[in-house]
Order: sequence, then C-alpha cells, then structure tokens
Amino acid sequence: MYRLPSNHLIRSLIDSQLNLQSNLKAVALNSLSNQQYSLVKGHLVNMANRSNECFLSFTPLDSEFSPGCRVIDNFSECISFNIYRKGNNDKLHKQELDEIVLENSSSPSVAIIVSDTSIKNNVTISIAHIHVFNKLLVKTIYYAIHVTSTEAELFTIRCGINQSLSINNISKIIVITNSIHMVKKIFDPSVYPYQTQLVVILLDLHKFFNHCEINSIEFWECPNCLKWHLHNEVDKETKTFNLIPLYPCKNT
Repeated sequence: MYRLPSNHLIRSLIDSQLNLQSNLKAVALNSLSNQQYSLVKGHLVNMANRSNECFLSFTPLDSEFSPGCRVIDNFSECISFNIYRKGNNDKLHKQELDEIVLENSSSPSVAIIVSDTSIKNNVTISIAHIHVFNKLLVKTIYYAIHVTSTEAELFTIRCGINQSLSINNISKIIVITNSIHMVKKIFDPSVYPYQTQLVVILLDLHKFFNHCEINSIEFWECPNCLKWHLHNEVDKETKTFNLIPLYPCKNT
C-alpha cells in the first residue's frame, strides 16, 4: 500500500505554483522565434508585458473574434471604406457624398445613416439620422456621462445599424461619419475595451450578410470641416442639444 506523506498538500500547492509560473513564462510572446510568432493565429496577450490589463468585457472565446469566423474574414467583399484624404479637393469629396446619396435615396432597400458625437461638460451627445426612401426620417439621440467619444460613436452606429435592419427589405447600409478610424475598430479583434459594443455590431452584420449574398455596408468619412449639408445638420444638433435633468438641481 502506498502512503502519502503528511505534508503532501503543502508540497502539491508549492509545486503547482512553480509549474504555473514556468508555464506562464513559456508562453510569453518574447520567447517565441520569428517563425513561431508568424504561425500564431489566435489573440495571445504577452504575459511578460505588465502594461497589459484584463477587462471585464473581454471574452476571448467569443466566436466573432476567432480567426476564420470573423465578419471581415468571410464577408470582406461586402464591406467598403471611403476615406477622406487630407489635401484633396474638399469640393470633390462633397460631390462624391452628394452622388452616393442621390444614387441611393430613391431606393427603398437602402438605409443611409448620418451620425456625429460631441462632448460638452462631460456629457457625450450622439445623434444619428436614418434616411430611407418613402419613410419618415428616424432620429436617434443618446447621451452618457463620463464616456469617450469612441464609445459613444460605436454605440450610435450599433443602434443605427440595428434600426436599419428592423426595416423590411434593406439590402444596403451606408454609414456617414466623421470618425472613420473609429469605424475600423469594429473589425479589429484586439480592441478589448470596446468589445461589448463590437460583438453586438458584428452579430448584426453577420445576420445581415448571411440573409442575402448581395447585402452590403459602406462607410464614408465626412469631417466636420467639409460642412456637408446632411452631416452638418447632425453636427449642429449635437452641439445645440440641451439635456434637461430629470430632477431639479439645487443652486449653490
């Protein structure tokens, strides 16, 4: 009969701690060769980098962020970005925006989302206008305290896309925003802090693209400096919107 030593529990705990530390060091990205690093397909975080943090909203097992299952992997031909180039003719870019709206404004299967965000007194205001032929203009207004403009923009686009998909027979979505760099975060699996918003957007897009192979989404950048009429109208609303408090405040 084999008998365990009296202090076997303490020994096992010490051994497991040592093994854990050695295993963590072994998976540090700095210890990989160039060939090994090039073969890495998943979203590994370097355990030796102290600047990395864990976010409660990060779920690395979510299928929307798994290589081969991502929207950008399977439906890249359905997604397009139209970026404003600094130094280019502003009049030409405004003309392109006018043309894309005129071409699609008479189609009942196209939804045009124009969004903007502004921050005033730590209150972030996000407004989106959703244009669909032969339907009333849909305006969505969201406000939050102590959030970044990126979070607010992502939430606005999330709700805009969701609202568009609730309309029957929509096969094309056009999003016009002044933050195209923020839009690209939607398809970046390494953006941990915003994953809660991103998962919902990606799930909606997955359903949208799976529903019909001709479905598509276009993102157009429209800086505030262009003063393009549809976006300028939304921009003015975000800056002039007055938030009415639910409860009276005491003046001091």
